[in-house]
Amino acid sequence: MNTLYIIGIGAEAQTTMTTEATSILQKCDLIVGYTVYTDLVKKYFPQKQYYSSAMTQEKQRVLYAIEQCQKDIKTAIISSGDSSVYGMASLAYELAEHTDIDIQVIAGVTACLSASAVLGAVLSNDFAVISLSDLMTPWEQIQKRIALSAQGDFLICLYNPSSKKRKHYLKYACDIILQYQSENTICGIVKNIARESQQSRIMTLKELRETETDMFTTILIGNSKTKLIKGKMITPRGYSI
Repeated sequence: MNTLYIIGIGAEAQTTMTTEATSILQKCDLIVGYTVYTDLVKKYFPQKQYYSSAMTQEKQRVLYAIEQCQKDIKTAIISSGDSSVYGMASLAYELAEHTDIDIQVIAGVTACLSASAVLGAVLSNDFAVISLSDLMTPWEQIQKRIALSAQGDFLICLYNPSSKKRKHYLKYACDIILQYQSENTICGIVKNIARESQQSRIMTLKELRETETDMFTTILIGNSKTKLIKGKMITPRGYSI
């Protein structure tokens, strides 16, 4: 039985990629992925064959990878962060369900973990990860998830906070959270995690509402216990100090 590898490459494809992911990619002949991600990987694996395509062509990429794998070509599909977190792993399992292909998922470092490390120690208690992209999930359902997370005083990580078509979604999300949380709730953003152009900033929820972001920005919204220590965003675990 041939194995198709589904690999999370972290945020930058070298410094944030696990040694297991690196080892598997070194053994593969073909690497399949979204163009932005294959361009990141090519610098470190220039000898490999690549197949890339644009956003929204995920199904096409997975079917191609399955086809090549069935031809005994050692193939990997890559996703940024972790391939099971808004990545390609679930789609690969679905499309390969009735084939003789074995799927092996290689864990990666998802953006909320990297962003938490940049900002301090944010995710030290229960948290929710929510994508503001409504391409796959209805906006009404996203709003409900935001509201319930805020009502439950969860730490909230927002992926895909805005795009050209969704300029005001972050503002809408903040308005929902403000119904349950203080406007002084500590928040942080990290843009271009682990890359040379990385930027980060800590602010209040009120300030976050007016902040411009993009698809390469990860947002962490604190809970009622999150505080600043030495300029870092810290959520206490609950130990007696």
